[in-house]
Amino acid sequence: MNDIPRKRAIASCTVLVMSLAAATAACDGPASHPLSARPYDAAKQVSLNAPSGSAKAALDKPLEVIAKGKEGRITDVTAVDTSGRYLAGELTADGSRWRSTGPLAAGTRYTVKVATEDGKGAPGIRTQTFETAAAQHRIGVELGPKAGTYGVGQPLTAELSAPVTDAAARAAIERSLTVRSSPRVDGSWHWVDDKKLHYRPMEYWPAGATVEVVSTLEGVRIGDRLYGGAVKPLKLSIGDRIEAITDAATHQMTVLRNGDVINTIPVTTGKPGFSTRNGVKVVLGKEYFVRMRGTSIGIPEGSSESYDLPVYYATRVTWSGEYVHAAPWSAGSQGWANVSHGCTGMSTGNAEWFFNTVREGDIVKVVNSLGSTMDPFGNGFGDWNLSWDKWLTGSSLPAVGGDGAPETVRLLPRV
Repeated sequence: MNDIPRKRAIASCTVLVMSLAAATAACDGPASHPLSARPYDAAKQVSLNAPSGSAKAALDKPLEVIAKGKEGRITDVTAVDTSGRYLAGELTADGSRWRSTGPLAAGTRYTVKVATEDGKGAPGIRTQTFETAAAQHRIGVELGPKAGTYGVGQPLTAELSAPVTDAAARAAIERSLTVRSSPRVDGSWHWVDDKKLHYRPMEYWPAGATVEVVSTLEGVRIGDRLYGGAVKPLKLSIGDRIEAITDAATHQMTVLRNGDVINTIPVTTGKPGFSTRNGVKVVLGKEYFVRMRGTSIGIPEGSSESYDLPVYYATRVTWSGEYVHAAPWSAGSQGWANVSHGCTGMSTGNAEWFFNTVREGDIVKVVNSLGSTMDPFGNGFGDWNLSWDKWLTGSSLPAVGGDGAPETVRLLPRV
């Protein structure tokens, strides 16, 4: 048997091993190279103006890190609090000083890591922790609605414990309220007034979505001596896409589930002088029995328009008293004429079906009525009657990107 090929293979392997050994030696380099050394303790090379022990750092003073002597310089500083928030800062070009440019958060613990290098380029490290003083004045935020399952039109709400008018303070609050949706959608907060914000997507929530709101507001400086308080997170589920579209001209309500028609109901809406509001409304709640009186909407008792009626299967769509409900007294007009005082009336059987089909957050839309358009705020959830462009003008965050979307939208990119 000829063994020459085997000898050649052995020789080739030997050369390969020698080559690898040489390459390894070349990569190792001199053992004394500064970059190969473990970082030294730079505690004596830098100083921090942060307190030690049980003392608390004042909230009105910036954090400063200073290189001592001329034998070393600061290369990097990170300061992170217990919520994972980084403290912004600036490092001088010569590495002699780092100074925070953002405000310290109140009532938290910071971990500061300072990277340095000495005159020979060897790296050093110093780590220090400190706590900040508690805030004397805090602003609370209550998120809504309550946890549960809602329709695709349900806006999120944030109610502040004190009014906020400053634009920078409002922006800080918006940045701290993060909305996450699965599947992801575009959305934005809108300031309804000085104490209330609403959040909605550009379009309705996707059916079956999960929506979460979390906050990093606690300890964040909102204004002069005013800091954010703890905010309880919120999680919602979104059900099927239920839409009830009432055409006041044809006196018919068409109900759709996820785009498919599931019922067509003869109805009566508001008569002249009491015309039902046009536009999109959101189901606010359901009441099996309501006693409806004309005096509640300004009709004098005893007048020709006065009424006092027991009403069943009442689905509320405005706080002022507009419902979808059973109206057996108008059965002859349902599907033919508008004779109500603003509500949408239907037979008792149809009202019971509607009552059992819809949930809070479902869409109730009225078209072709002689009434005005539903107000966006103040009388329920008319948020969807604002165009997306107008909705974005209610945000205090600067626009980013070519579509004019505010910064919050980056948290919820389009599907």
